[in-house]
Amino acid sequence: MGAYLPWTGAAPINFRLKRTGLGKQSWQLRWKPVCASTEIELSRWLKERPLQKNNLRAFFSGKQLFGKGQRGRVWESPKGGLWMSVAMHCEKETFSIGLFGLAVAVALANRLERDSIPVKIKWPNDLLVGGRKIVGILPRVVYRGSNPILICLGVGLNVSNRVPKEGISLSSIKGQTRISISHWSCEVLLAIEKARLLLKTPTYICKEGERLLWASHVKKSNSNEIWDIEGLDFDGQLKVKRALFKETWNRWE
Repeated sequence: MGAYLPWTGAAPINFRLKRTGLGKQSWQLRWKPVCASTEIELSRWLKERPLQKNNLRAFFSGKQLFGKGQRGRVWESPKGGLWMSVAMHCEKETFSIGLFGLAVAVALANRLERDSIPVKIKWPNDLLVGGRKIVGILPRVVYRGSNPILICLGVGLNVSNRVPKEGISLSSIKGQTRISISHWSCEVLLAIEKARLLLKTPTYICKEGERLLWASHVKKSNSNEIWDIEGLDFDGQLKVKRALFKETWNRWE
């Protein structure tokens, strides 16, 4: 495990956003050294102070004690990694959480590629390097009645933290002992901004997502069947076929 560069709050992230001149959105940021879950903290913050329409909000933590991943799985979140939850307003009455999750994966993969990291998208919510997980993405929609009002997003990025055998960190990929978490926090925020813009071009999201897919075939959940991957549709669903049969899979239902 590398020695991450310590951070002491949201100020370094704000500073980097302003210095790059790339951040176009009005971000509200908070940080804690340790919390039970960034999702819990973000939900509490939203309850105490509702989100204004033109703002985006992100809560960071140096360590999560009870992070949750897809389908309630444990999300290991030790010190040295980037753990965050984001909230933004939903701008459309009809919204595809699958396409948004794919847009975030594409945008963040592109930023990692800019740093010469050979990343792939393991549909629907992981980024891999060399077959090992470096990023987890977990989107969800908050509804008022039947109307979507907020998009929430959890992101975990292995920076210099210890990882399980199926994981990999930036420090091990780059062979560096000191990695700036605040720098990569800024990179994730910029990727989320980009993902919001990409929603206007679903054709690009799908084409780029297909370029980055991790495999040409996949095992069906709760089955031993192997299906060929045909591509992605405009809802971020995976298109697969097996012999004469074709299906579309959506993990966010």
